[in-house]
Amino acid sequence: MVDVVISGTGVFTPPEQISNAELVESFNAYVALFNADHADEIANGTVEAKAPSSVEFIFNASGIERRYVMEKTGILDPTRMGPRFAPRADEAPSMMAEMAMDAANTALKQANLNAQDIDLVICASSNHERGYPAMAVEIQALLGAGGFAFDMNVACSSATFGIQAATDMIRCRSATRALVVSPEITSGHLEWRDRDCHFIFGDVATAVVLEAADLAQAPKFEVVSTQCATEFSNNIRNNNGFLRRAHDQLGDRRDMLFMQNGRKVFKEVLPLVSTHIADHLEDSDTKASDLKRLWLHQANKTMNDYIGKKVMGRTPERAEQPNILQDYANTSSAGSIIAFSKHSDDLNAGDLGLICSFGAGYSVGSVLVRAV
Repeated sequence: MVDVVISGTGVFTPPEQISNAELVESFNAYVALFNADHADEIANGTVEAKAPSSVEFIFNASGIERRYVMEKTGILDPTRMGPRFAPRADEAPSMMAEMAMDAANTALKQANLNAQDIDLVICASSNHERGYPAMAVEIQALLGAGGFAFDMNVACSSATFGIQAATDMIRCRSATRALVVSPEITSGHLEWRDRDCHFIFGDVATAVVLEAADLAQAPKFEVVSTQCATEFSNNIRNNNGFLRRAHDQLGDRRDMLFMQNGRKVFKEVLPLVSTHIADHLEDSDTKASDLKRLWLHQANKTMNDYIGKKVMGRTPERAEQPNILQDYANTSSAGSIIAFSKHSDDLNAGDLGLICSFGAGYSVGSVLVRAV
């Protein structure tokens, strides 16, 4: 069986940033407008008044301080509360493809490869810009990569699932070098008018180059093992889709954007992820004490603190479990890869680390790697 290595990573960070203070100012202006417009209904009890948000509430609930977005003017407009993207002609590159290409070029440079060396492209992300043609095929064409390409959506676990799929294909020789890209325009599916979630997400794109070890010119990490699992749940859901028209649901419906039952997610996902990691380590004959680093999905600081402590049997040191959530917010599938890309160069040859992402599905994917 072919050994597989990670030889490059890349992160595209959008040009615009929104602080919690900016977000709260616009949200509270929206709340004031809404409550004024619906004063009579609120008074007679047919409409519930909206409550304002605060910087303290956001940070205490999530650990997030700011987030990057592709367009902030529309998001911060109290009369719009959502990004404003100009439509593009079918012949023009899509926004997701442009973001992915930026991250991919960084990853390819690290790996000392050209795009033509890649023979598998997987676009693994939670919300694709269109149903078809596949985003991955467009990215493949724009880069000039060879082989084949396909899309994958396992919500926040997409990147780790993509890494497992690419690793398995390289091991069985159906591909030699793979590019897993995760462009996430989460600002487009977030309900910015909902106090409970308006602060959660940010935009970003990541890329990971994997290749057969005997071909790699600049290997960084050996992929020791991968493990994925799913368990169906409706507690994180987005009902938007191509059947929307057939259901006569074309209006401004709350369920057509990101929805989450946060308390149930917290209660159910934490033991699922902790058990998954413990089983993965046991199956790989690895002890938690052997891990030098955990690169976890960046969804919520409290969740990550719990998982890190459960896995390690103690509170991990800051360097052992790096956190990028405060700067990037939740970037869905890309979060663990941002942490891995930005906090892995200091490991020594032989050091073990675990990449883990989890989310809607429920889904959880983990990748055990060894520095080379």
